[in-house]
Amino acid sequence: MDRGAPPSEPQRYAVGRMPLAVVVVDRSGLVSHWSAGARQLFGPTRESAVGSPALDLLPVSGALAPAGEYAAYDGGPGLDGPLTGRTLYPTAGRARLSGPGRARVDALWWAYPMAGPGDERLIVLATDAARFAEGGEGGEGGEGERGRRIAPGFAPHTEVPGADALARALPELLPGLSVRDSARIVSQLLDLGYPVLEFSRHDRVPVIPDGAAAQCAEPARSPAGAGADPPYAAVRERLEFLNEVSGRIGSSLDLARTVQEISTAVVPRFADIADVYLREQVVAGEGFLGGPPDATTLWHRVAVEQAGEPGRWDDPVPVGESLPFPEHTPFFQCVTTGEPVLVPRIDEPMAAAIAARFEKRDIRPLINGRSLLAVPLTARDAVLGFMILLRRPGRADFTAMDRGTGAELAARAGLVLDNARMYTYQENAAGTLQDSMLPQAAPKGAGCDIAARYLPATLLGRVGGDWFDTVKLPGSRTALVVGDVMGHGIDSAAMMGRLRTAVQTMAALDLPPARLLSQLDALAQRLGESSLATCLYAVYDPIREELVIANAGHVPPVIVRAADGRGELLELPTGAPIGVGRVPFESVTVPVAPGDRLVMCTDGLVEVRGEDIAVGLAALCESAAHPAASMDDACDTIIRTLRAKGGRKDDLALLMARFNGIPEESVASWELTLEPAEAPRLRRLVRGQLRSWGLSPLLETVELLVGEVVANAVRHARGRRAELRLVLAGSLQCELMDEDPTLPTLCDAGPLAESGRGLRVVAALAREWGSSRTAEGKTVWFEVALP
Repeated sequence: MDRGAPPSEPQRYAVGRMPLAVVVVDRSGLVSHWSAGARQLFGPTRESAVGSPALDLLPVSGALAPAGEYAAYDGGPGLDGPLTGRTLYPTAGRARLSGPGRARVDALWWAYPMAGPGDERLIVLATDAARFAEGGEGGEGGEGERGRRIAPGFAPHTEVPGADALARALPELLPGLSVRDSARIVSQLLDLGYPVLEFSRHDRVPVIPDGAAAQCAEPARSPAGAGADPPYAAVRERLEFLNEVSGRIGSSLDLARTVQEISTAVVPRFADIADVYLREQVVAGEGFLGGPPDATTLWHRVAVEQAGEPGRWDDPVPVGESLPFPEHTPFFQCVTTGEPVLVPRIDEPMAAAIAARFEKRDIRPLINGRSLLAVPLTARDAVLGFMILLRRPGRADFTAMDRGTGAELAARAGLVLDNARMYTYQENAAGTLQDSMLPQAAPKGAGCDIAARYLPATLLGRVGGDWFDTVKLPGSRTALVVGDVMGHGIDSAAMMGRLRTAVQTMAALDLPPARLLSQLDALAQRLGESSLATCLYAVYDPIREELVIANAGHVPPVIVRAADGRGELLELPTGAPIGVGRVPFESVTVPVAPGDRLVMCTDGLVEVRGEDIAVGLAALCESAAHPAASMDDACDTIIRTLRAKGGRKDDLALLMARFNGIPEESVASWELTLEPAEAPRLRRLVRGQLRSWGLSPLLETVELLVGEVVANAVRHARGRRAELRLVLAGSLQCELMDEDPTLPTLCDAGPLAESGRGLRVVAALAREWGSSRTAEGKTVWFEVALP
């Protein structure tokens, strides 16, 4: 510091340049920001300081610690006032720091109380006063006459040529905060006063941060005794900046949040504007980029961060828009070479030449007079995007060292971005796989109404192995299935698809619930997968009005009785999860009445981390019993009620069925012997029943189909007894049950063949048909739509 200059000589505004320690204290009295300068001045590392009580860390003689713990303090009120909220004005002081194993340090500090919406309560700036001791005068720590005259203070109206550079440099004191938070805090600092050093009543010198001084328009003169900055200081600052950036990016695998972290990490400390573009394939979550970029490659503008001039940067290229970057521009060179491109200063002719290559986009006001650094975001030898960094006029140009810093920054950002991209791709693939496998639950089954819901774990679409299903069974029955493969991601979704397909196949064979789960467990063993799954399988018979259900380690279902409107958990043998192997399963038959509702779900709906699952099951029983206008409304009520508590991190599937039953007058059955003479009698009985149901338009079709299935049984079945049943429930279903377990096969009858056409007639005229084995033999059925 040039203190020998005569008073008439104008001061240069950079004479107060010094390294500053910055500490931010939140409203709880805990340190929320601890700069590298604070570590050098006070000792503790950032990891140990952040989150610790400020009273334990800031050794400002008696100000934040009990008296006597540190050496006597000299000048200025204590910091305990702003911390406890007893004062609302800035304070400053001087303290001698000493401790075991360290030399005594003479520190100057400024403390700013913060107000407003943020959590910051106090900002402390501090520096080493020994830097201002002249050689041989003042002794250690500057204790001479001049040393004692150096004191920190505030200057709200200091008139120094170029003092506005201080206002521009202040945001860089808080590199760990976002641009918006930094701007909000700095605006309060400026209102309370610049930090200054006072040498007398008439000599007040503003303080400029050391890191920002190198970016001032005029060359700075170092304080007396401090000497010029050694070369390693710039390298150290560069490494500290990269270390800070690395710690701030990659906190999430969300692509949008990762991009935002990258852009805010460099503004305003490294650049005034950061503009991020990604290839459209990256934004779309595609796994492959489709070759190196060229003049036709579309780049999606995903984020912009700037210090000042809000809104202006969205005019030529709004965020969210895609555009190609033309050849012979710094941006095209950056993405095609994969190397940073530095333009120290863009003059007006260069700005016009670059802007001329963009059709209908005048970007001259954005780049004219600015220093530009374009850095590619690369990973796996592919350019995922690039970042345009700009410095405003009046700030130091980007240098070759900045180019290296930008390259290292982009390399680290590219890896983080690639992780987020691949995670997004995997989630999209798993989501597509799961969506293709999850059914659209039919709103109605035979004698029942059905509604279902599936929700991923988060807005990111964290896909898991939850699924639900409904399967139409012979005898007007409906199978209801809910399952959950443990884990998340594409592997769980793929395993879910295998198990769901297997359940559908075995359900079509009309296996009893317990036997079906046993076969599913055996299949999982044969597949050799390490994944486990839980499953709940129920079969509803609307004619018998009963529910047969088996459980494989799944959350028990809730049944809401129409008689009293209460919800209760069904007591079932729990069973072991699918995949454990060689464990028994047991079926339970539950009587149900018209109006009863069954609610089946996965544990993502009822399980909350740190809470007993019984609490969630009780809430499920209560919410399931809540009256609703429709099945869909009932499902929405359950989900809304149980998710309102928060803390649910898993995906969920919910399946609800309301049992309506099929009345006796809608069912007709006849026993018959499998002899040719029975066909006329059956046709006559069927005609009479259809007329009584008002289905005369179906007479010819149903008579023909009944005749074909009966003739097929008479000719091929080994048993002699059979039963024919007609069921009217949303459609007309016909079932023929006999004692022969051999299933009929659809044949390709030749032009001269005398048989083999019966089932082809059934397949052509019926809406659906099928066959399945039963304990007594088999059932052949067909279904005809009602007129």
